[in-house]
Amino acid sequence: MSRFVTLFFMVFFGLVATSSRGEILALVNYESKPADSLKSLKLTGPQQREEGIAVVDVDPDSDAFGQILMDIPLPPDLVAHHIFYDKTMSKAYITALGRGNELRVMNLKEFPYRLKVINVDNCKVGEDVVFSDDNSRWYLTCMGSDRVYVGDVKSDEVMAELRTPEPYPHGIAINNDIDRILVTSTVSPDMTKAGDHISVFEASTNQPLGAIKVSNKESPAGEAPVEVLFVPKSKPAVAYVTNMQGGTLWTLTWNEDKQDFDAAEVFDFASEEAAMPLEIYFSDDAKKMYVTTAKPGKVHVFDIAGKVNEPKLLKTYSTAEGAHHIAFTKDGKLGFVQNSLLNLPGMSDGEITVVDMENNIVTHRIDTFKEKGFNPNCIVLLPEWNHLAGH
Repeated sequence: MSRFVTLFFMVFFGLVATSSRGEILALVNYESKPADSLKSLKLTGPQQREEGIAVVDVDPDSDAFGQILMDIPLPPDLVAHHIFYDKTMSKAYITALGRGNELRVMNLKEFPYRLKVINVDNCKVGEDVVFSDDNSRWYLTCMGSDRVYVGDVKSDEVMAELRTPEPYPHGIAINNDIDRILVTSTVSPDMTKAGDHISVFEASTNQPLGAIKVSNKESPAGEAPVEVLFVPKSKPAVAYVTNMQGGTLWTLTWNEDKQDFDAAEVFDFASEEAAMPLEIYFSDDAKKMYVTTAKPGKVHVFDIAGKVNEPKLLKTYSTAEGAHHIAFTKDGKLGFVQNSLLNLPGMSDGEITVVDMENNIVTHRIDTFKEKGFNPNCIVLLPEWNHLAGH
């Protein structure tokens, strides 16, 4: 049965009954593991590079736990990277490292799911997408062309092209209350150069306002800040930054008098024998923060209930090599950790780890993708189950 026929049957006989069966369904985009990894798995027959987006049942209590229920093929040279929901979770945007000028969008209210390509002509190495507070605009970072593109969420037409003050834009966060956009300066596409600043824009005008250094070392420090995320509804506004190569966590606290941010290093992951910090998430009440580290693969739980910009580590636990994205259920009880970073050696196990988030313990492991010779690149739950966790 072809992958597209599988999709057709899934739509009519699967998704319509999800609530009654108590499933938890996730969207996972995946790609073939590198040739050396495929050899180690001892897979037989010719191996052609594949990419796709799969719908997977991740509910440990389901009879179909770990099964791929639907599969949407993608071009094998796309290198699909991240999946981002708009604030209503009615549309999913998929960025690409290979065909960076192609931003894909999926309308999740229409069945069967169809992917539409948005042409972003000068974008190279598409990375992150965020949305304005009113969900009217999307912002796409292009790490290989030092640009941020602004688009209309309703029409998905490109509205503006911004040049970043610092190179290699990757992570991006917007806070319309203080009229600021923050963009990380991460690494060159070949990973030979790294930034150590956060570019700042005025959100209402898209005008660049300069950059903030997130390193205590002399530049070029090679810290590679990778993700930035504002703590929901914090007063004053506080954004957290993960320094991927520096192995540290920083805060940017809004200073109303200066109309600027005060930067501070607040945690060094070397104390937990961890490196390559990546994603940041917040609990529903914004009292806890979760940070993943890819090497060797851990999740770190912080208490930020006291002072929002002074995190206190509560617990660190291991998942698998390459801990990257986490998908959270709406009630916050379960988390699903995707373990793979850019197919990099020692950071691309390919497992999805199921975590009891209330007790911070690993309960189950899904090896479906790596057993087939794939690495999952991102995971989000379908909107019925998904919690945005501050994103």
